[in-house]
Amino acid sequence: MSEHIRLETNAQGVATVTLTRAEKHNAFDDIVIADLTTVFTELDRDTNVRVVVLAAEGKSFSAGADLGWMQRMARYTETENHADAMALATMLHSLYSLSKPTIAAVNGAAFGGAVGLVSCCDMAIASDRASFCLSEVKLGLIPATISPYVIQAIGTRMARRYFLSAERFDAHQAKHMNLVHEVVTPDELNNAVSALTQQLLNNSPAALTASKTLIDTVATQPISAQLREDTSRRIAAIRVSEQGQEGLNAFLQKRAPNWVKH
Repeated sequence: MSEHIRLETNAQGVATVTLTRAEKHNAFDDIVIADLTTVFTELDRDTNVRVVVLAAEGKSFSAGADLGWMQRMARYTETENHADAMALATMLHSLYSLSKPTIAAVNGAAFGGAVGLVSCCDMAIASDRASFCLSEVKLGLIPATISPYVIQAIGTRMARRYFLSAERFDAHQAKHMNLVHEVVTPDELNNAVSALTQQLLNNSPAALTASKTLIDTVATQPISAQLREDTSRRIAAIRVSEQGQEGLNAFLQKRAPNWVKH
């Protein structure tokens, strides 16, 4: 494991990935990006992991790109920059496409690429001390690799303002924009994340994965005969699946299903 990342998994299957580069405001470089890609890929394959939480030590969630990394990139050729950007794009997609529910616990400033990390998670809870900024245009750059996830989270109209203005906004505005789902005090952040993870642990792991796939499919299609057929096949298949049968029988028998650990 990287010296800048800590991975902890509890007995319930909640894996917490913590950025530990507090002295650098958890800014990421090519090494951290590669390590995060490896971690997210391994967590996706780990059948014991049911929920993934992305958190950070220190005052900042992440300052985005590391200054030293940016200095190196400034000397790269366009071909080298493309390869570098693709590594970041791969990491972001590995988080976005995780088959388990993901939660961002945003404890402080989240700038630039860090907004992408938050947007890639299924859910986000922020401290009321958190702040956000899509600051790339101030540097003569654009938020390119994070844009598919950020625009999906906040919508085109909000993206037009904040991509172009590069203004800083607080956690309450982030909630208004749908970037985060909940805003709590710093002292409440861990408990709020724990409550949400517990809610997720009550649900069928297979159904959670299928629901994520369902959302990605339905959100990009018109309500056509083909989509009606597809969604009907999905529910039919999961009804007769092992966890579908267990969930229905548990409900009818008024007991907890076998994926709920006591």
